Amino acid sequence: MDEKFPEKNELVLATVKKIMPYGAFLNLSEYGNREAFMHISEVAPRWIKNIHEFLSVNQKLVVRVHRIDQEKNQIDVSRKRVNEDEKKWKLDEVRRKTRAKKLLEVAAKKAKSRKSLEKLESEILEHYETLYDFLEEVRDAGEKAFEGIDVKGALREEILKTVQKYVKKPVVEVSRMLHLKCYEPDGVEVVRSVLGGVGAHYVGPGKYRVKVDAEDYKAANKKMDNLIKSVNKKIGKKDCEFSAEEEK
Repeated sequence: MDEKFPEKNELVLATVKKIMPYGAFLNLSEYGNREAFMHISEVAPRWIKNIHEFLSVNQKLVVRVHRIDQEKNQIDVSRKRVNEDEKKWKLDEVRRKTRAKKLLEVAAKKAKSRKSLEKLESEILEHYETLYDFLEEVRDAGEKAFEGIDVKGALREEILKTVQKYVKKPVVEVSRMLHLKCYEPDGVEVVRSVLGGVGAHYVGPGKYRVKVDAEDYKAANKKMDNLIKSVNKKIGKKDCEFSAEEEK
């Protein structure tokens, strides 16, 4: 596949440039603003009477490439074939790429490096899938992340400093809705005792929200599971009803 063309089924960032009654022409910013076409039937999962209700000029979209004809220089894309999770993933990827480029540019400028940014990026991408993957590895592994990459002296030192300052470990949050009712004579005090120290917030009668955070969802969910086990242990044989519901 020509590198100037996206791949079939690839998610790409597009900008609406011209809207017609039967569809819209878009520019693909990641591929030199190459033109793509989106038929009106690919704009939304339902029938559209007026395309202008869904699209506007200069609007940025995440679309999926569903047909490519290099001989005719034609790329057809779809918005309706992209779900919300895919849209979020793509926008996060674009943000990470933009941020990584900016941080490397800042480090190179401070180091007064003679190496061009394009050459630096090319060398990094020979060893890492993305620039941000490299920066995260620098954060986690330090000097070892540079193995095989011709980055030394002041440039390496500035990249290390820049990463230390700006590339933090991610923090994710999970929450649960706790349903707790106690029928003991001192039920109110029992609830306070059971939920004390877990950071529960009152939502309504018998309903409490708790939140935990960690570096990733696996760790956060494990932390939450331990919290719920702790609440169950405190309840013991008391006359209480308890359940935990995952929040959407």
